[in-house]
Amino acid sequence: MSTEEPPSPAASGVWRFDAFVLDTLRYELRRGSDVIRVEPQVFDVLTQLVANHHRCVTKTELFDSVWGGRFVGEAALTSRIKAVRRALGDDGESQRYIRTVRGRGYRFVGTLSDDTTAPPVDSAPVRQHIAFCRAADDARLAYAVAGDGPPLVRAANWMTHLGYDVESPVWQHWVRDLSRRYRYIRYDERGCGLSDWDVEGFGFEDWVADLESVIEALGLQRFPLLGVSQGAAVAVAYAARHPDRVSRLVLCGAYARGRAVRAESDDEKRVAALDLELARVGWGRDDPAFRQVFAAQFLPDGTRADWAAFDQLQRRTTSPQNAVRFLEEFSRIDVAELARQVSCPTLIMHARDDHRVPMRCGEELASLIPDSRLVPLDSNNHLLTATEPAWRVFCAELDAFLRE
Repeated sequence: MSTEEPPSPAASGVWRFDAFVLDTLRYELRRGSDVIRVEPQVFDVLTQLVANHHRCVTKTELFDSVWGGRFVGEAALTSRIKAVRRALGDDGESQRYIRTVRGRGYRFVGTLSDDTTAPPVDSAPVRQHIAFCRAADDARLAYAVAGDGPPLVRAANWMTHLGYDVESPVWQHWVRDLSRRYRYIRYDERGCGLSDWDVEGFGFEDWVADLESVIEALGLQRFPLLGVSQGAAVAVAYAARHPDRVSRLVLCGAYARGRAVRAESDDEKRVAALDLELARVGWGRDDPAFRQVFAAQFLPDGTRADWAAFDQLQRRTTSPQNAVRFLEEFSRIDVAELARQVSCPTLIMHARDDHRVPMRCGEELASLIPDSRLVPLDSNNHLLTATEPAWRVFCAELDAFLRE
């Protein structure tokens, strides 16, 4: 399994030009306070050009640094250059920022500010190392390691972004608190965050294979595995198939069967269909009204600020097209038989009044996994917030379980 380090050509990791900030520590391109969403390879091309602004960067260099030396056609690089220019409000005619050096490559010609120094310490509250590996079908997967304790691996779930999660109110406390006690390992799901968005394989088996790829890249032998929401089903499948690797399994907000599989009434079937329609119609719109339906399900007790943060998370972490693909696949998940094969001790935690995944789903998993224990959490939220008592209970139960 080959591993590609993210580009880090300068100690500062932050470049400023005109109204733009290219921040490789957060993996963000910003214009003022707005984050410009670009795909990982587009971000990497821009980083290479800006970091080497004093010279022309050859096409061969870009192929080596961005694609890891893999053979890709000229059209792939051309499309990424076009996407970079589009993100900067540039084009091939004006070439205000990216100049084509015919027959050789490209050069960044914008004027960098003098204050291209490292960001303030408090802008990166969690120190983490982000790297990349290849999935079985060659999709690029981004993973991050934070903390120095014993390992704790988290199976990916959607709506994550390794660079943004450390400051997002939705995920920040997960990374902060768990990395204080563990070598906390997480990765972005294919189609999400810093992993490749444009991939053909988008099914449950691909997600399980991706977890296998990350474990292989890290060289882990035996470790506890954490699964949250849909990621819990991936964790269950992995634990069942690799009993020699998983020492303990922790699940939160989990389910064995997706909405379409477990729907028993016409109302439940209509709710499952509504999910897809909301994503199709409203995910990419500037109007947050459609996405707030998801916020109300995931964080019903969240503050207005929590809902705004969740809305930003939705828009920043995946595309509208992939959001629909995710929801379609989630609804078809069924690991009920695999759950019966899990042999390691398992802790299942579930909010009593989870508005997204009912408590009965956690109870079902507890009945399926032989050596399991169910801990109800006093919360209405599917994703626990930093300030609610249930989060402290979750951390205490997890620590006690992993110490056993």
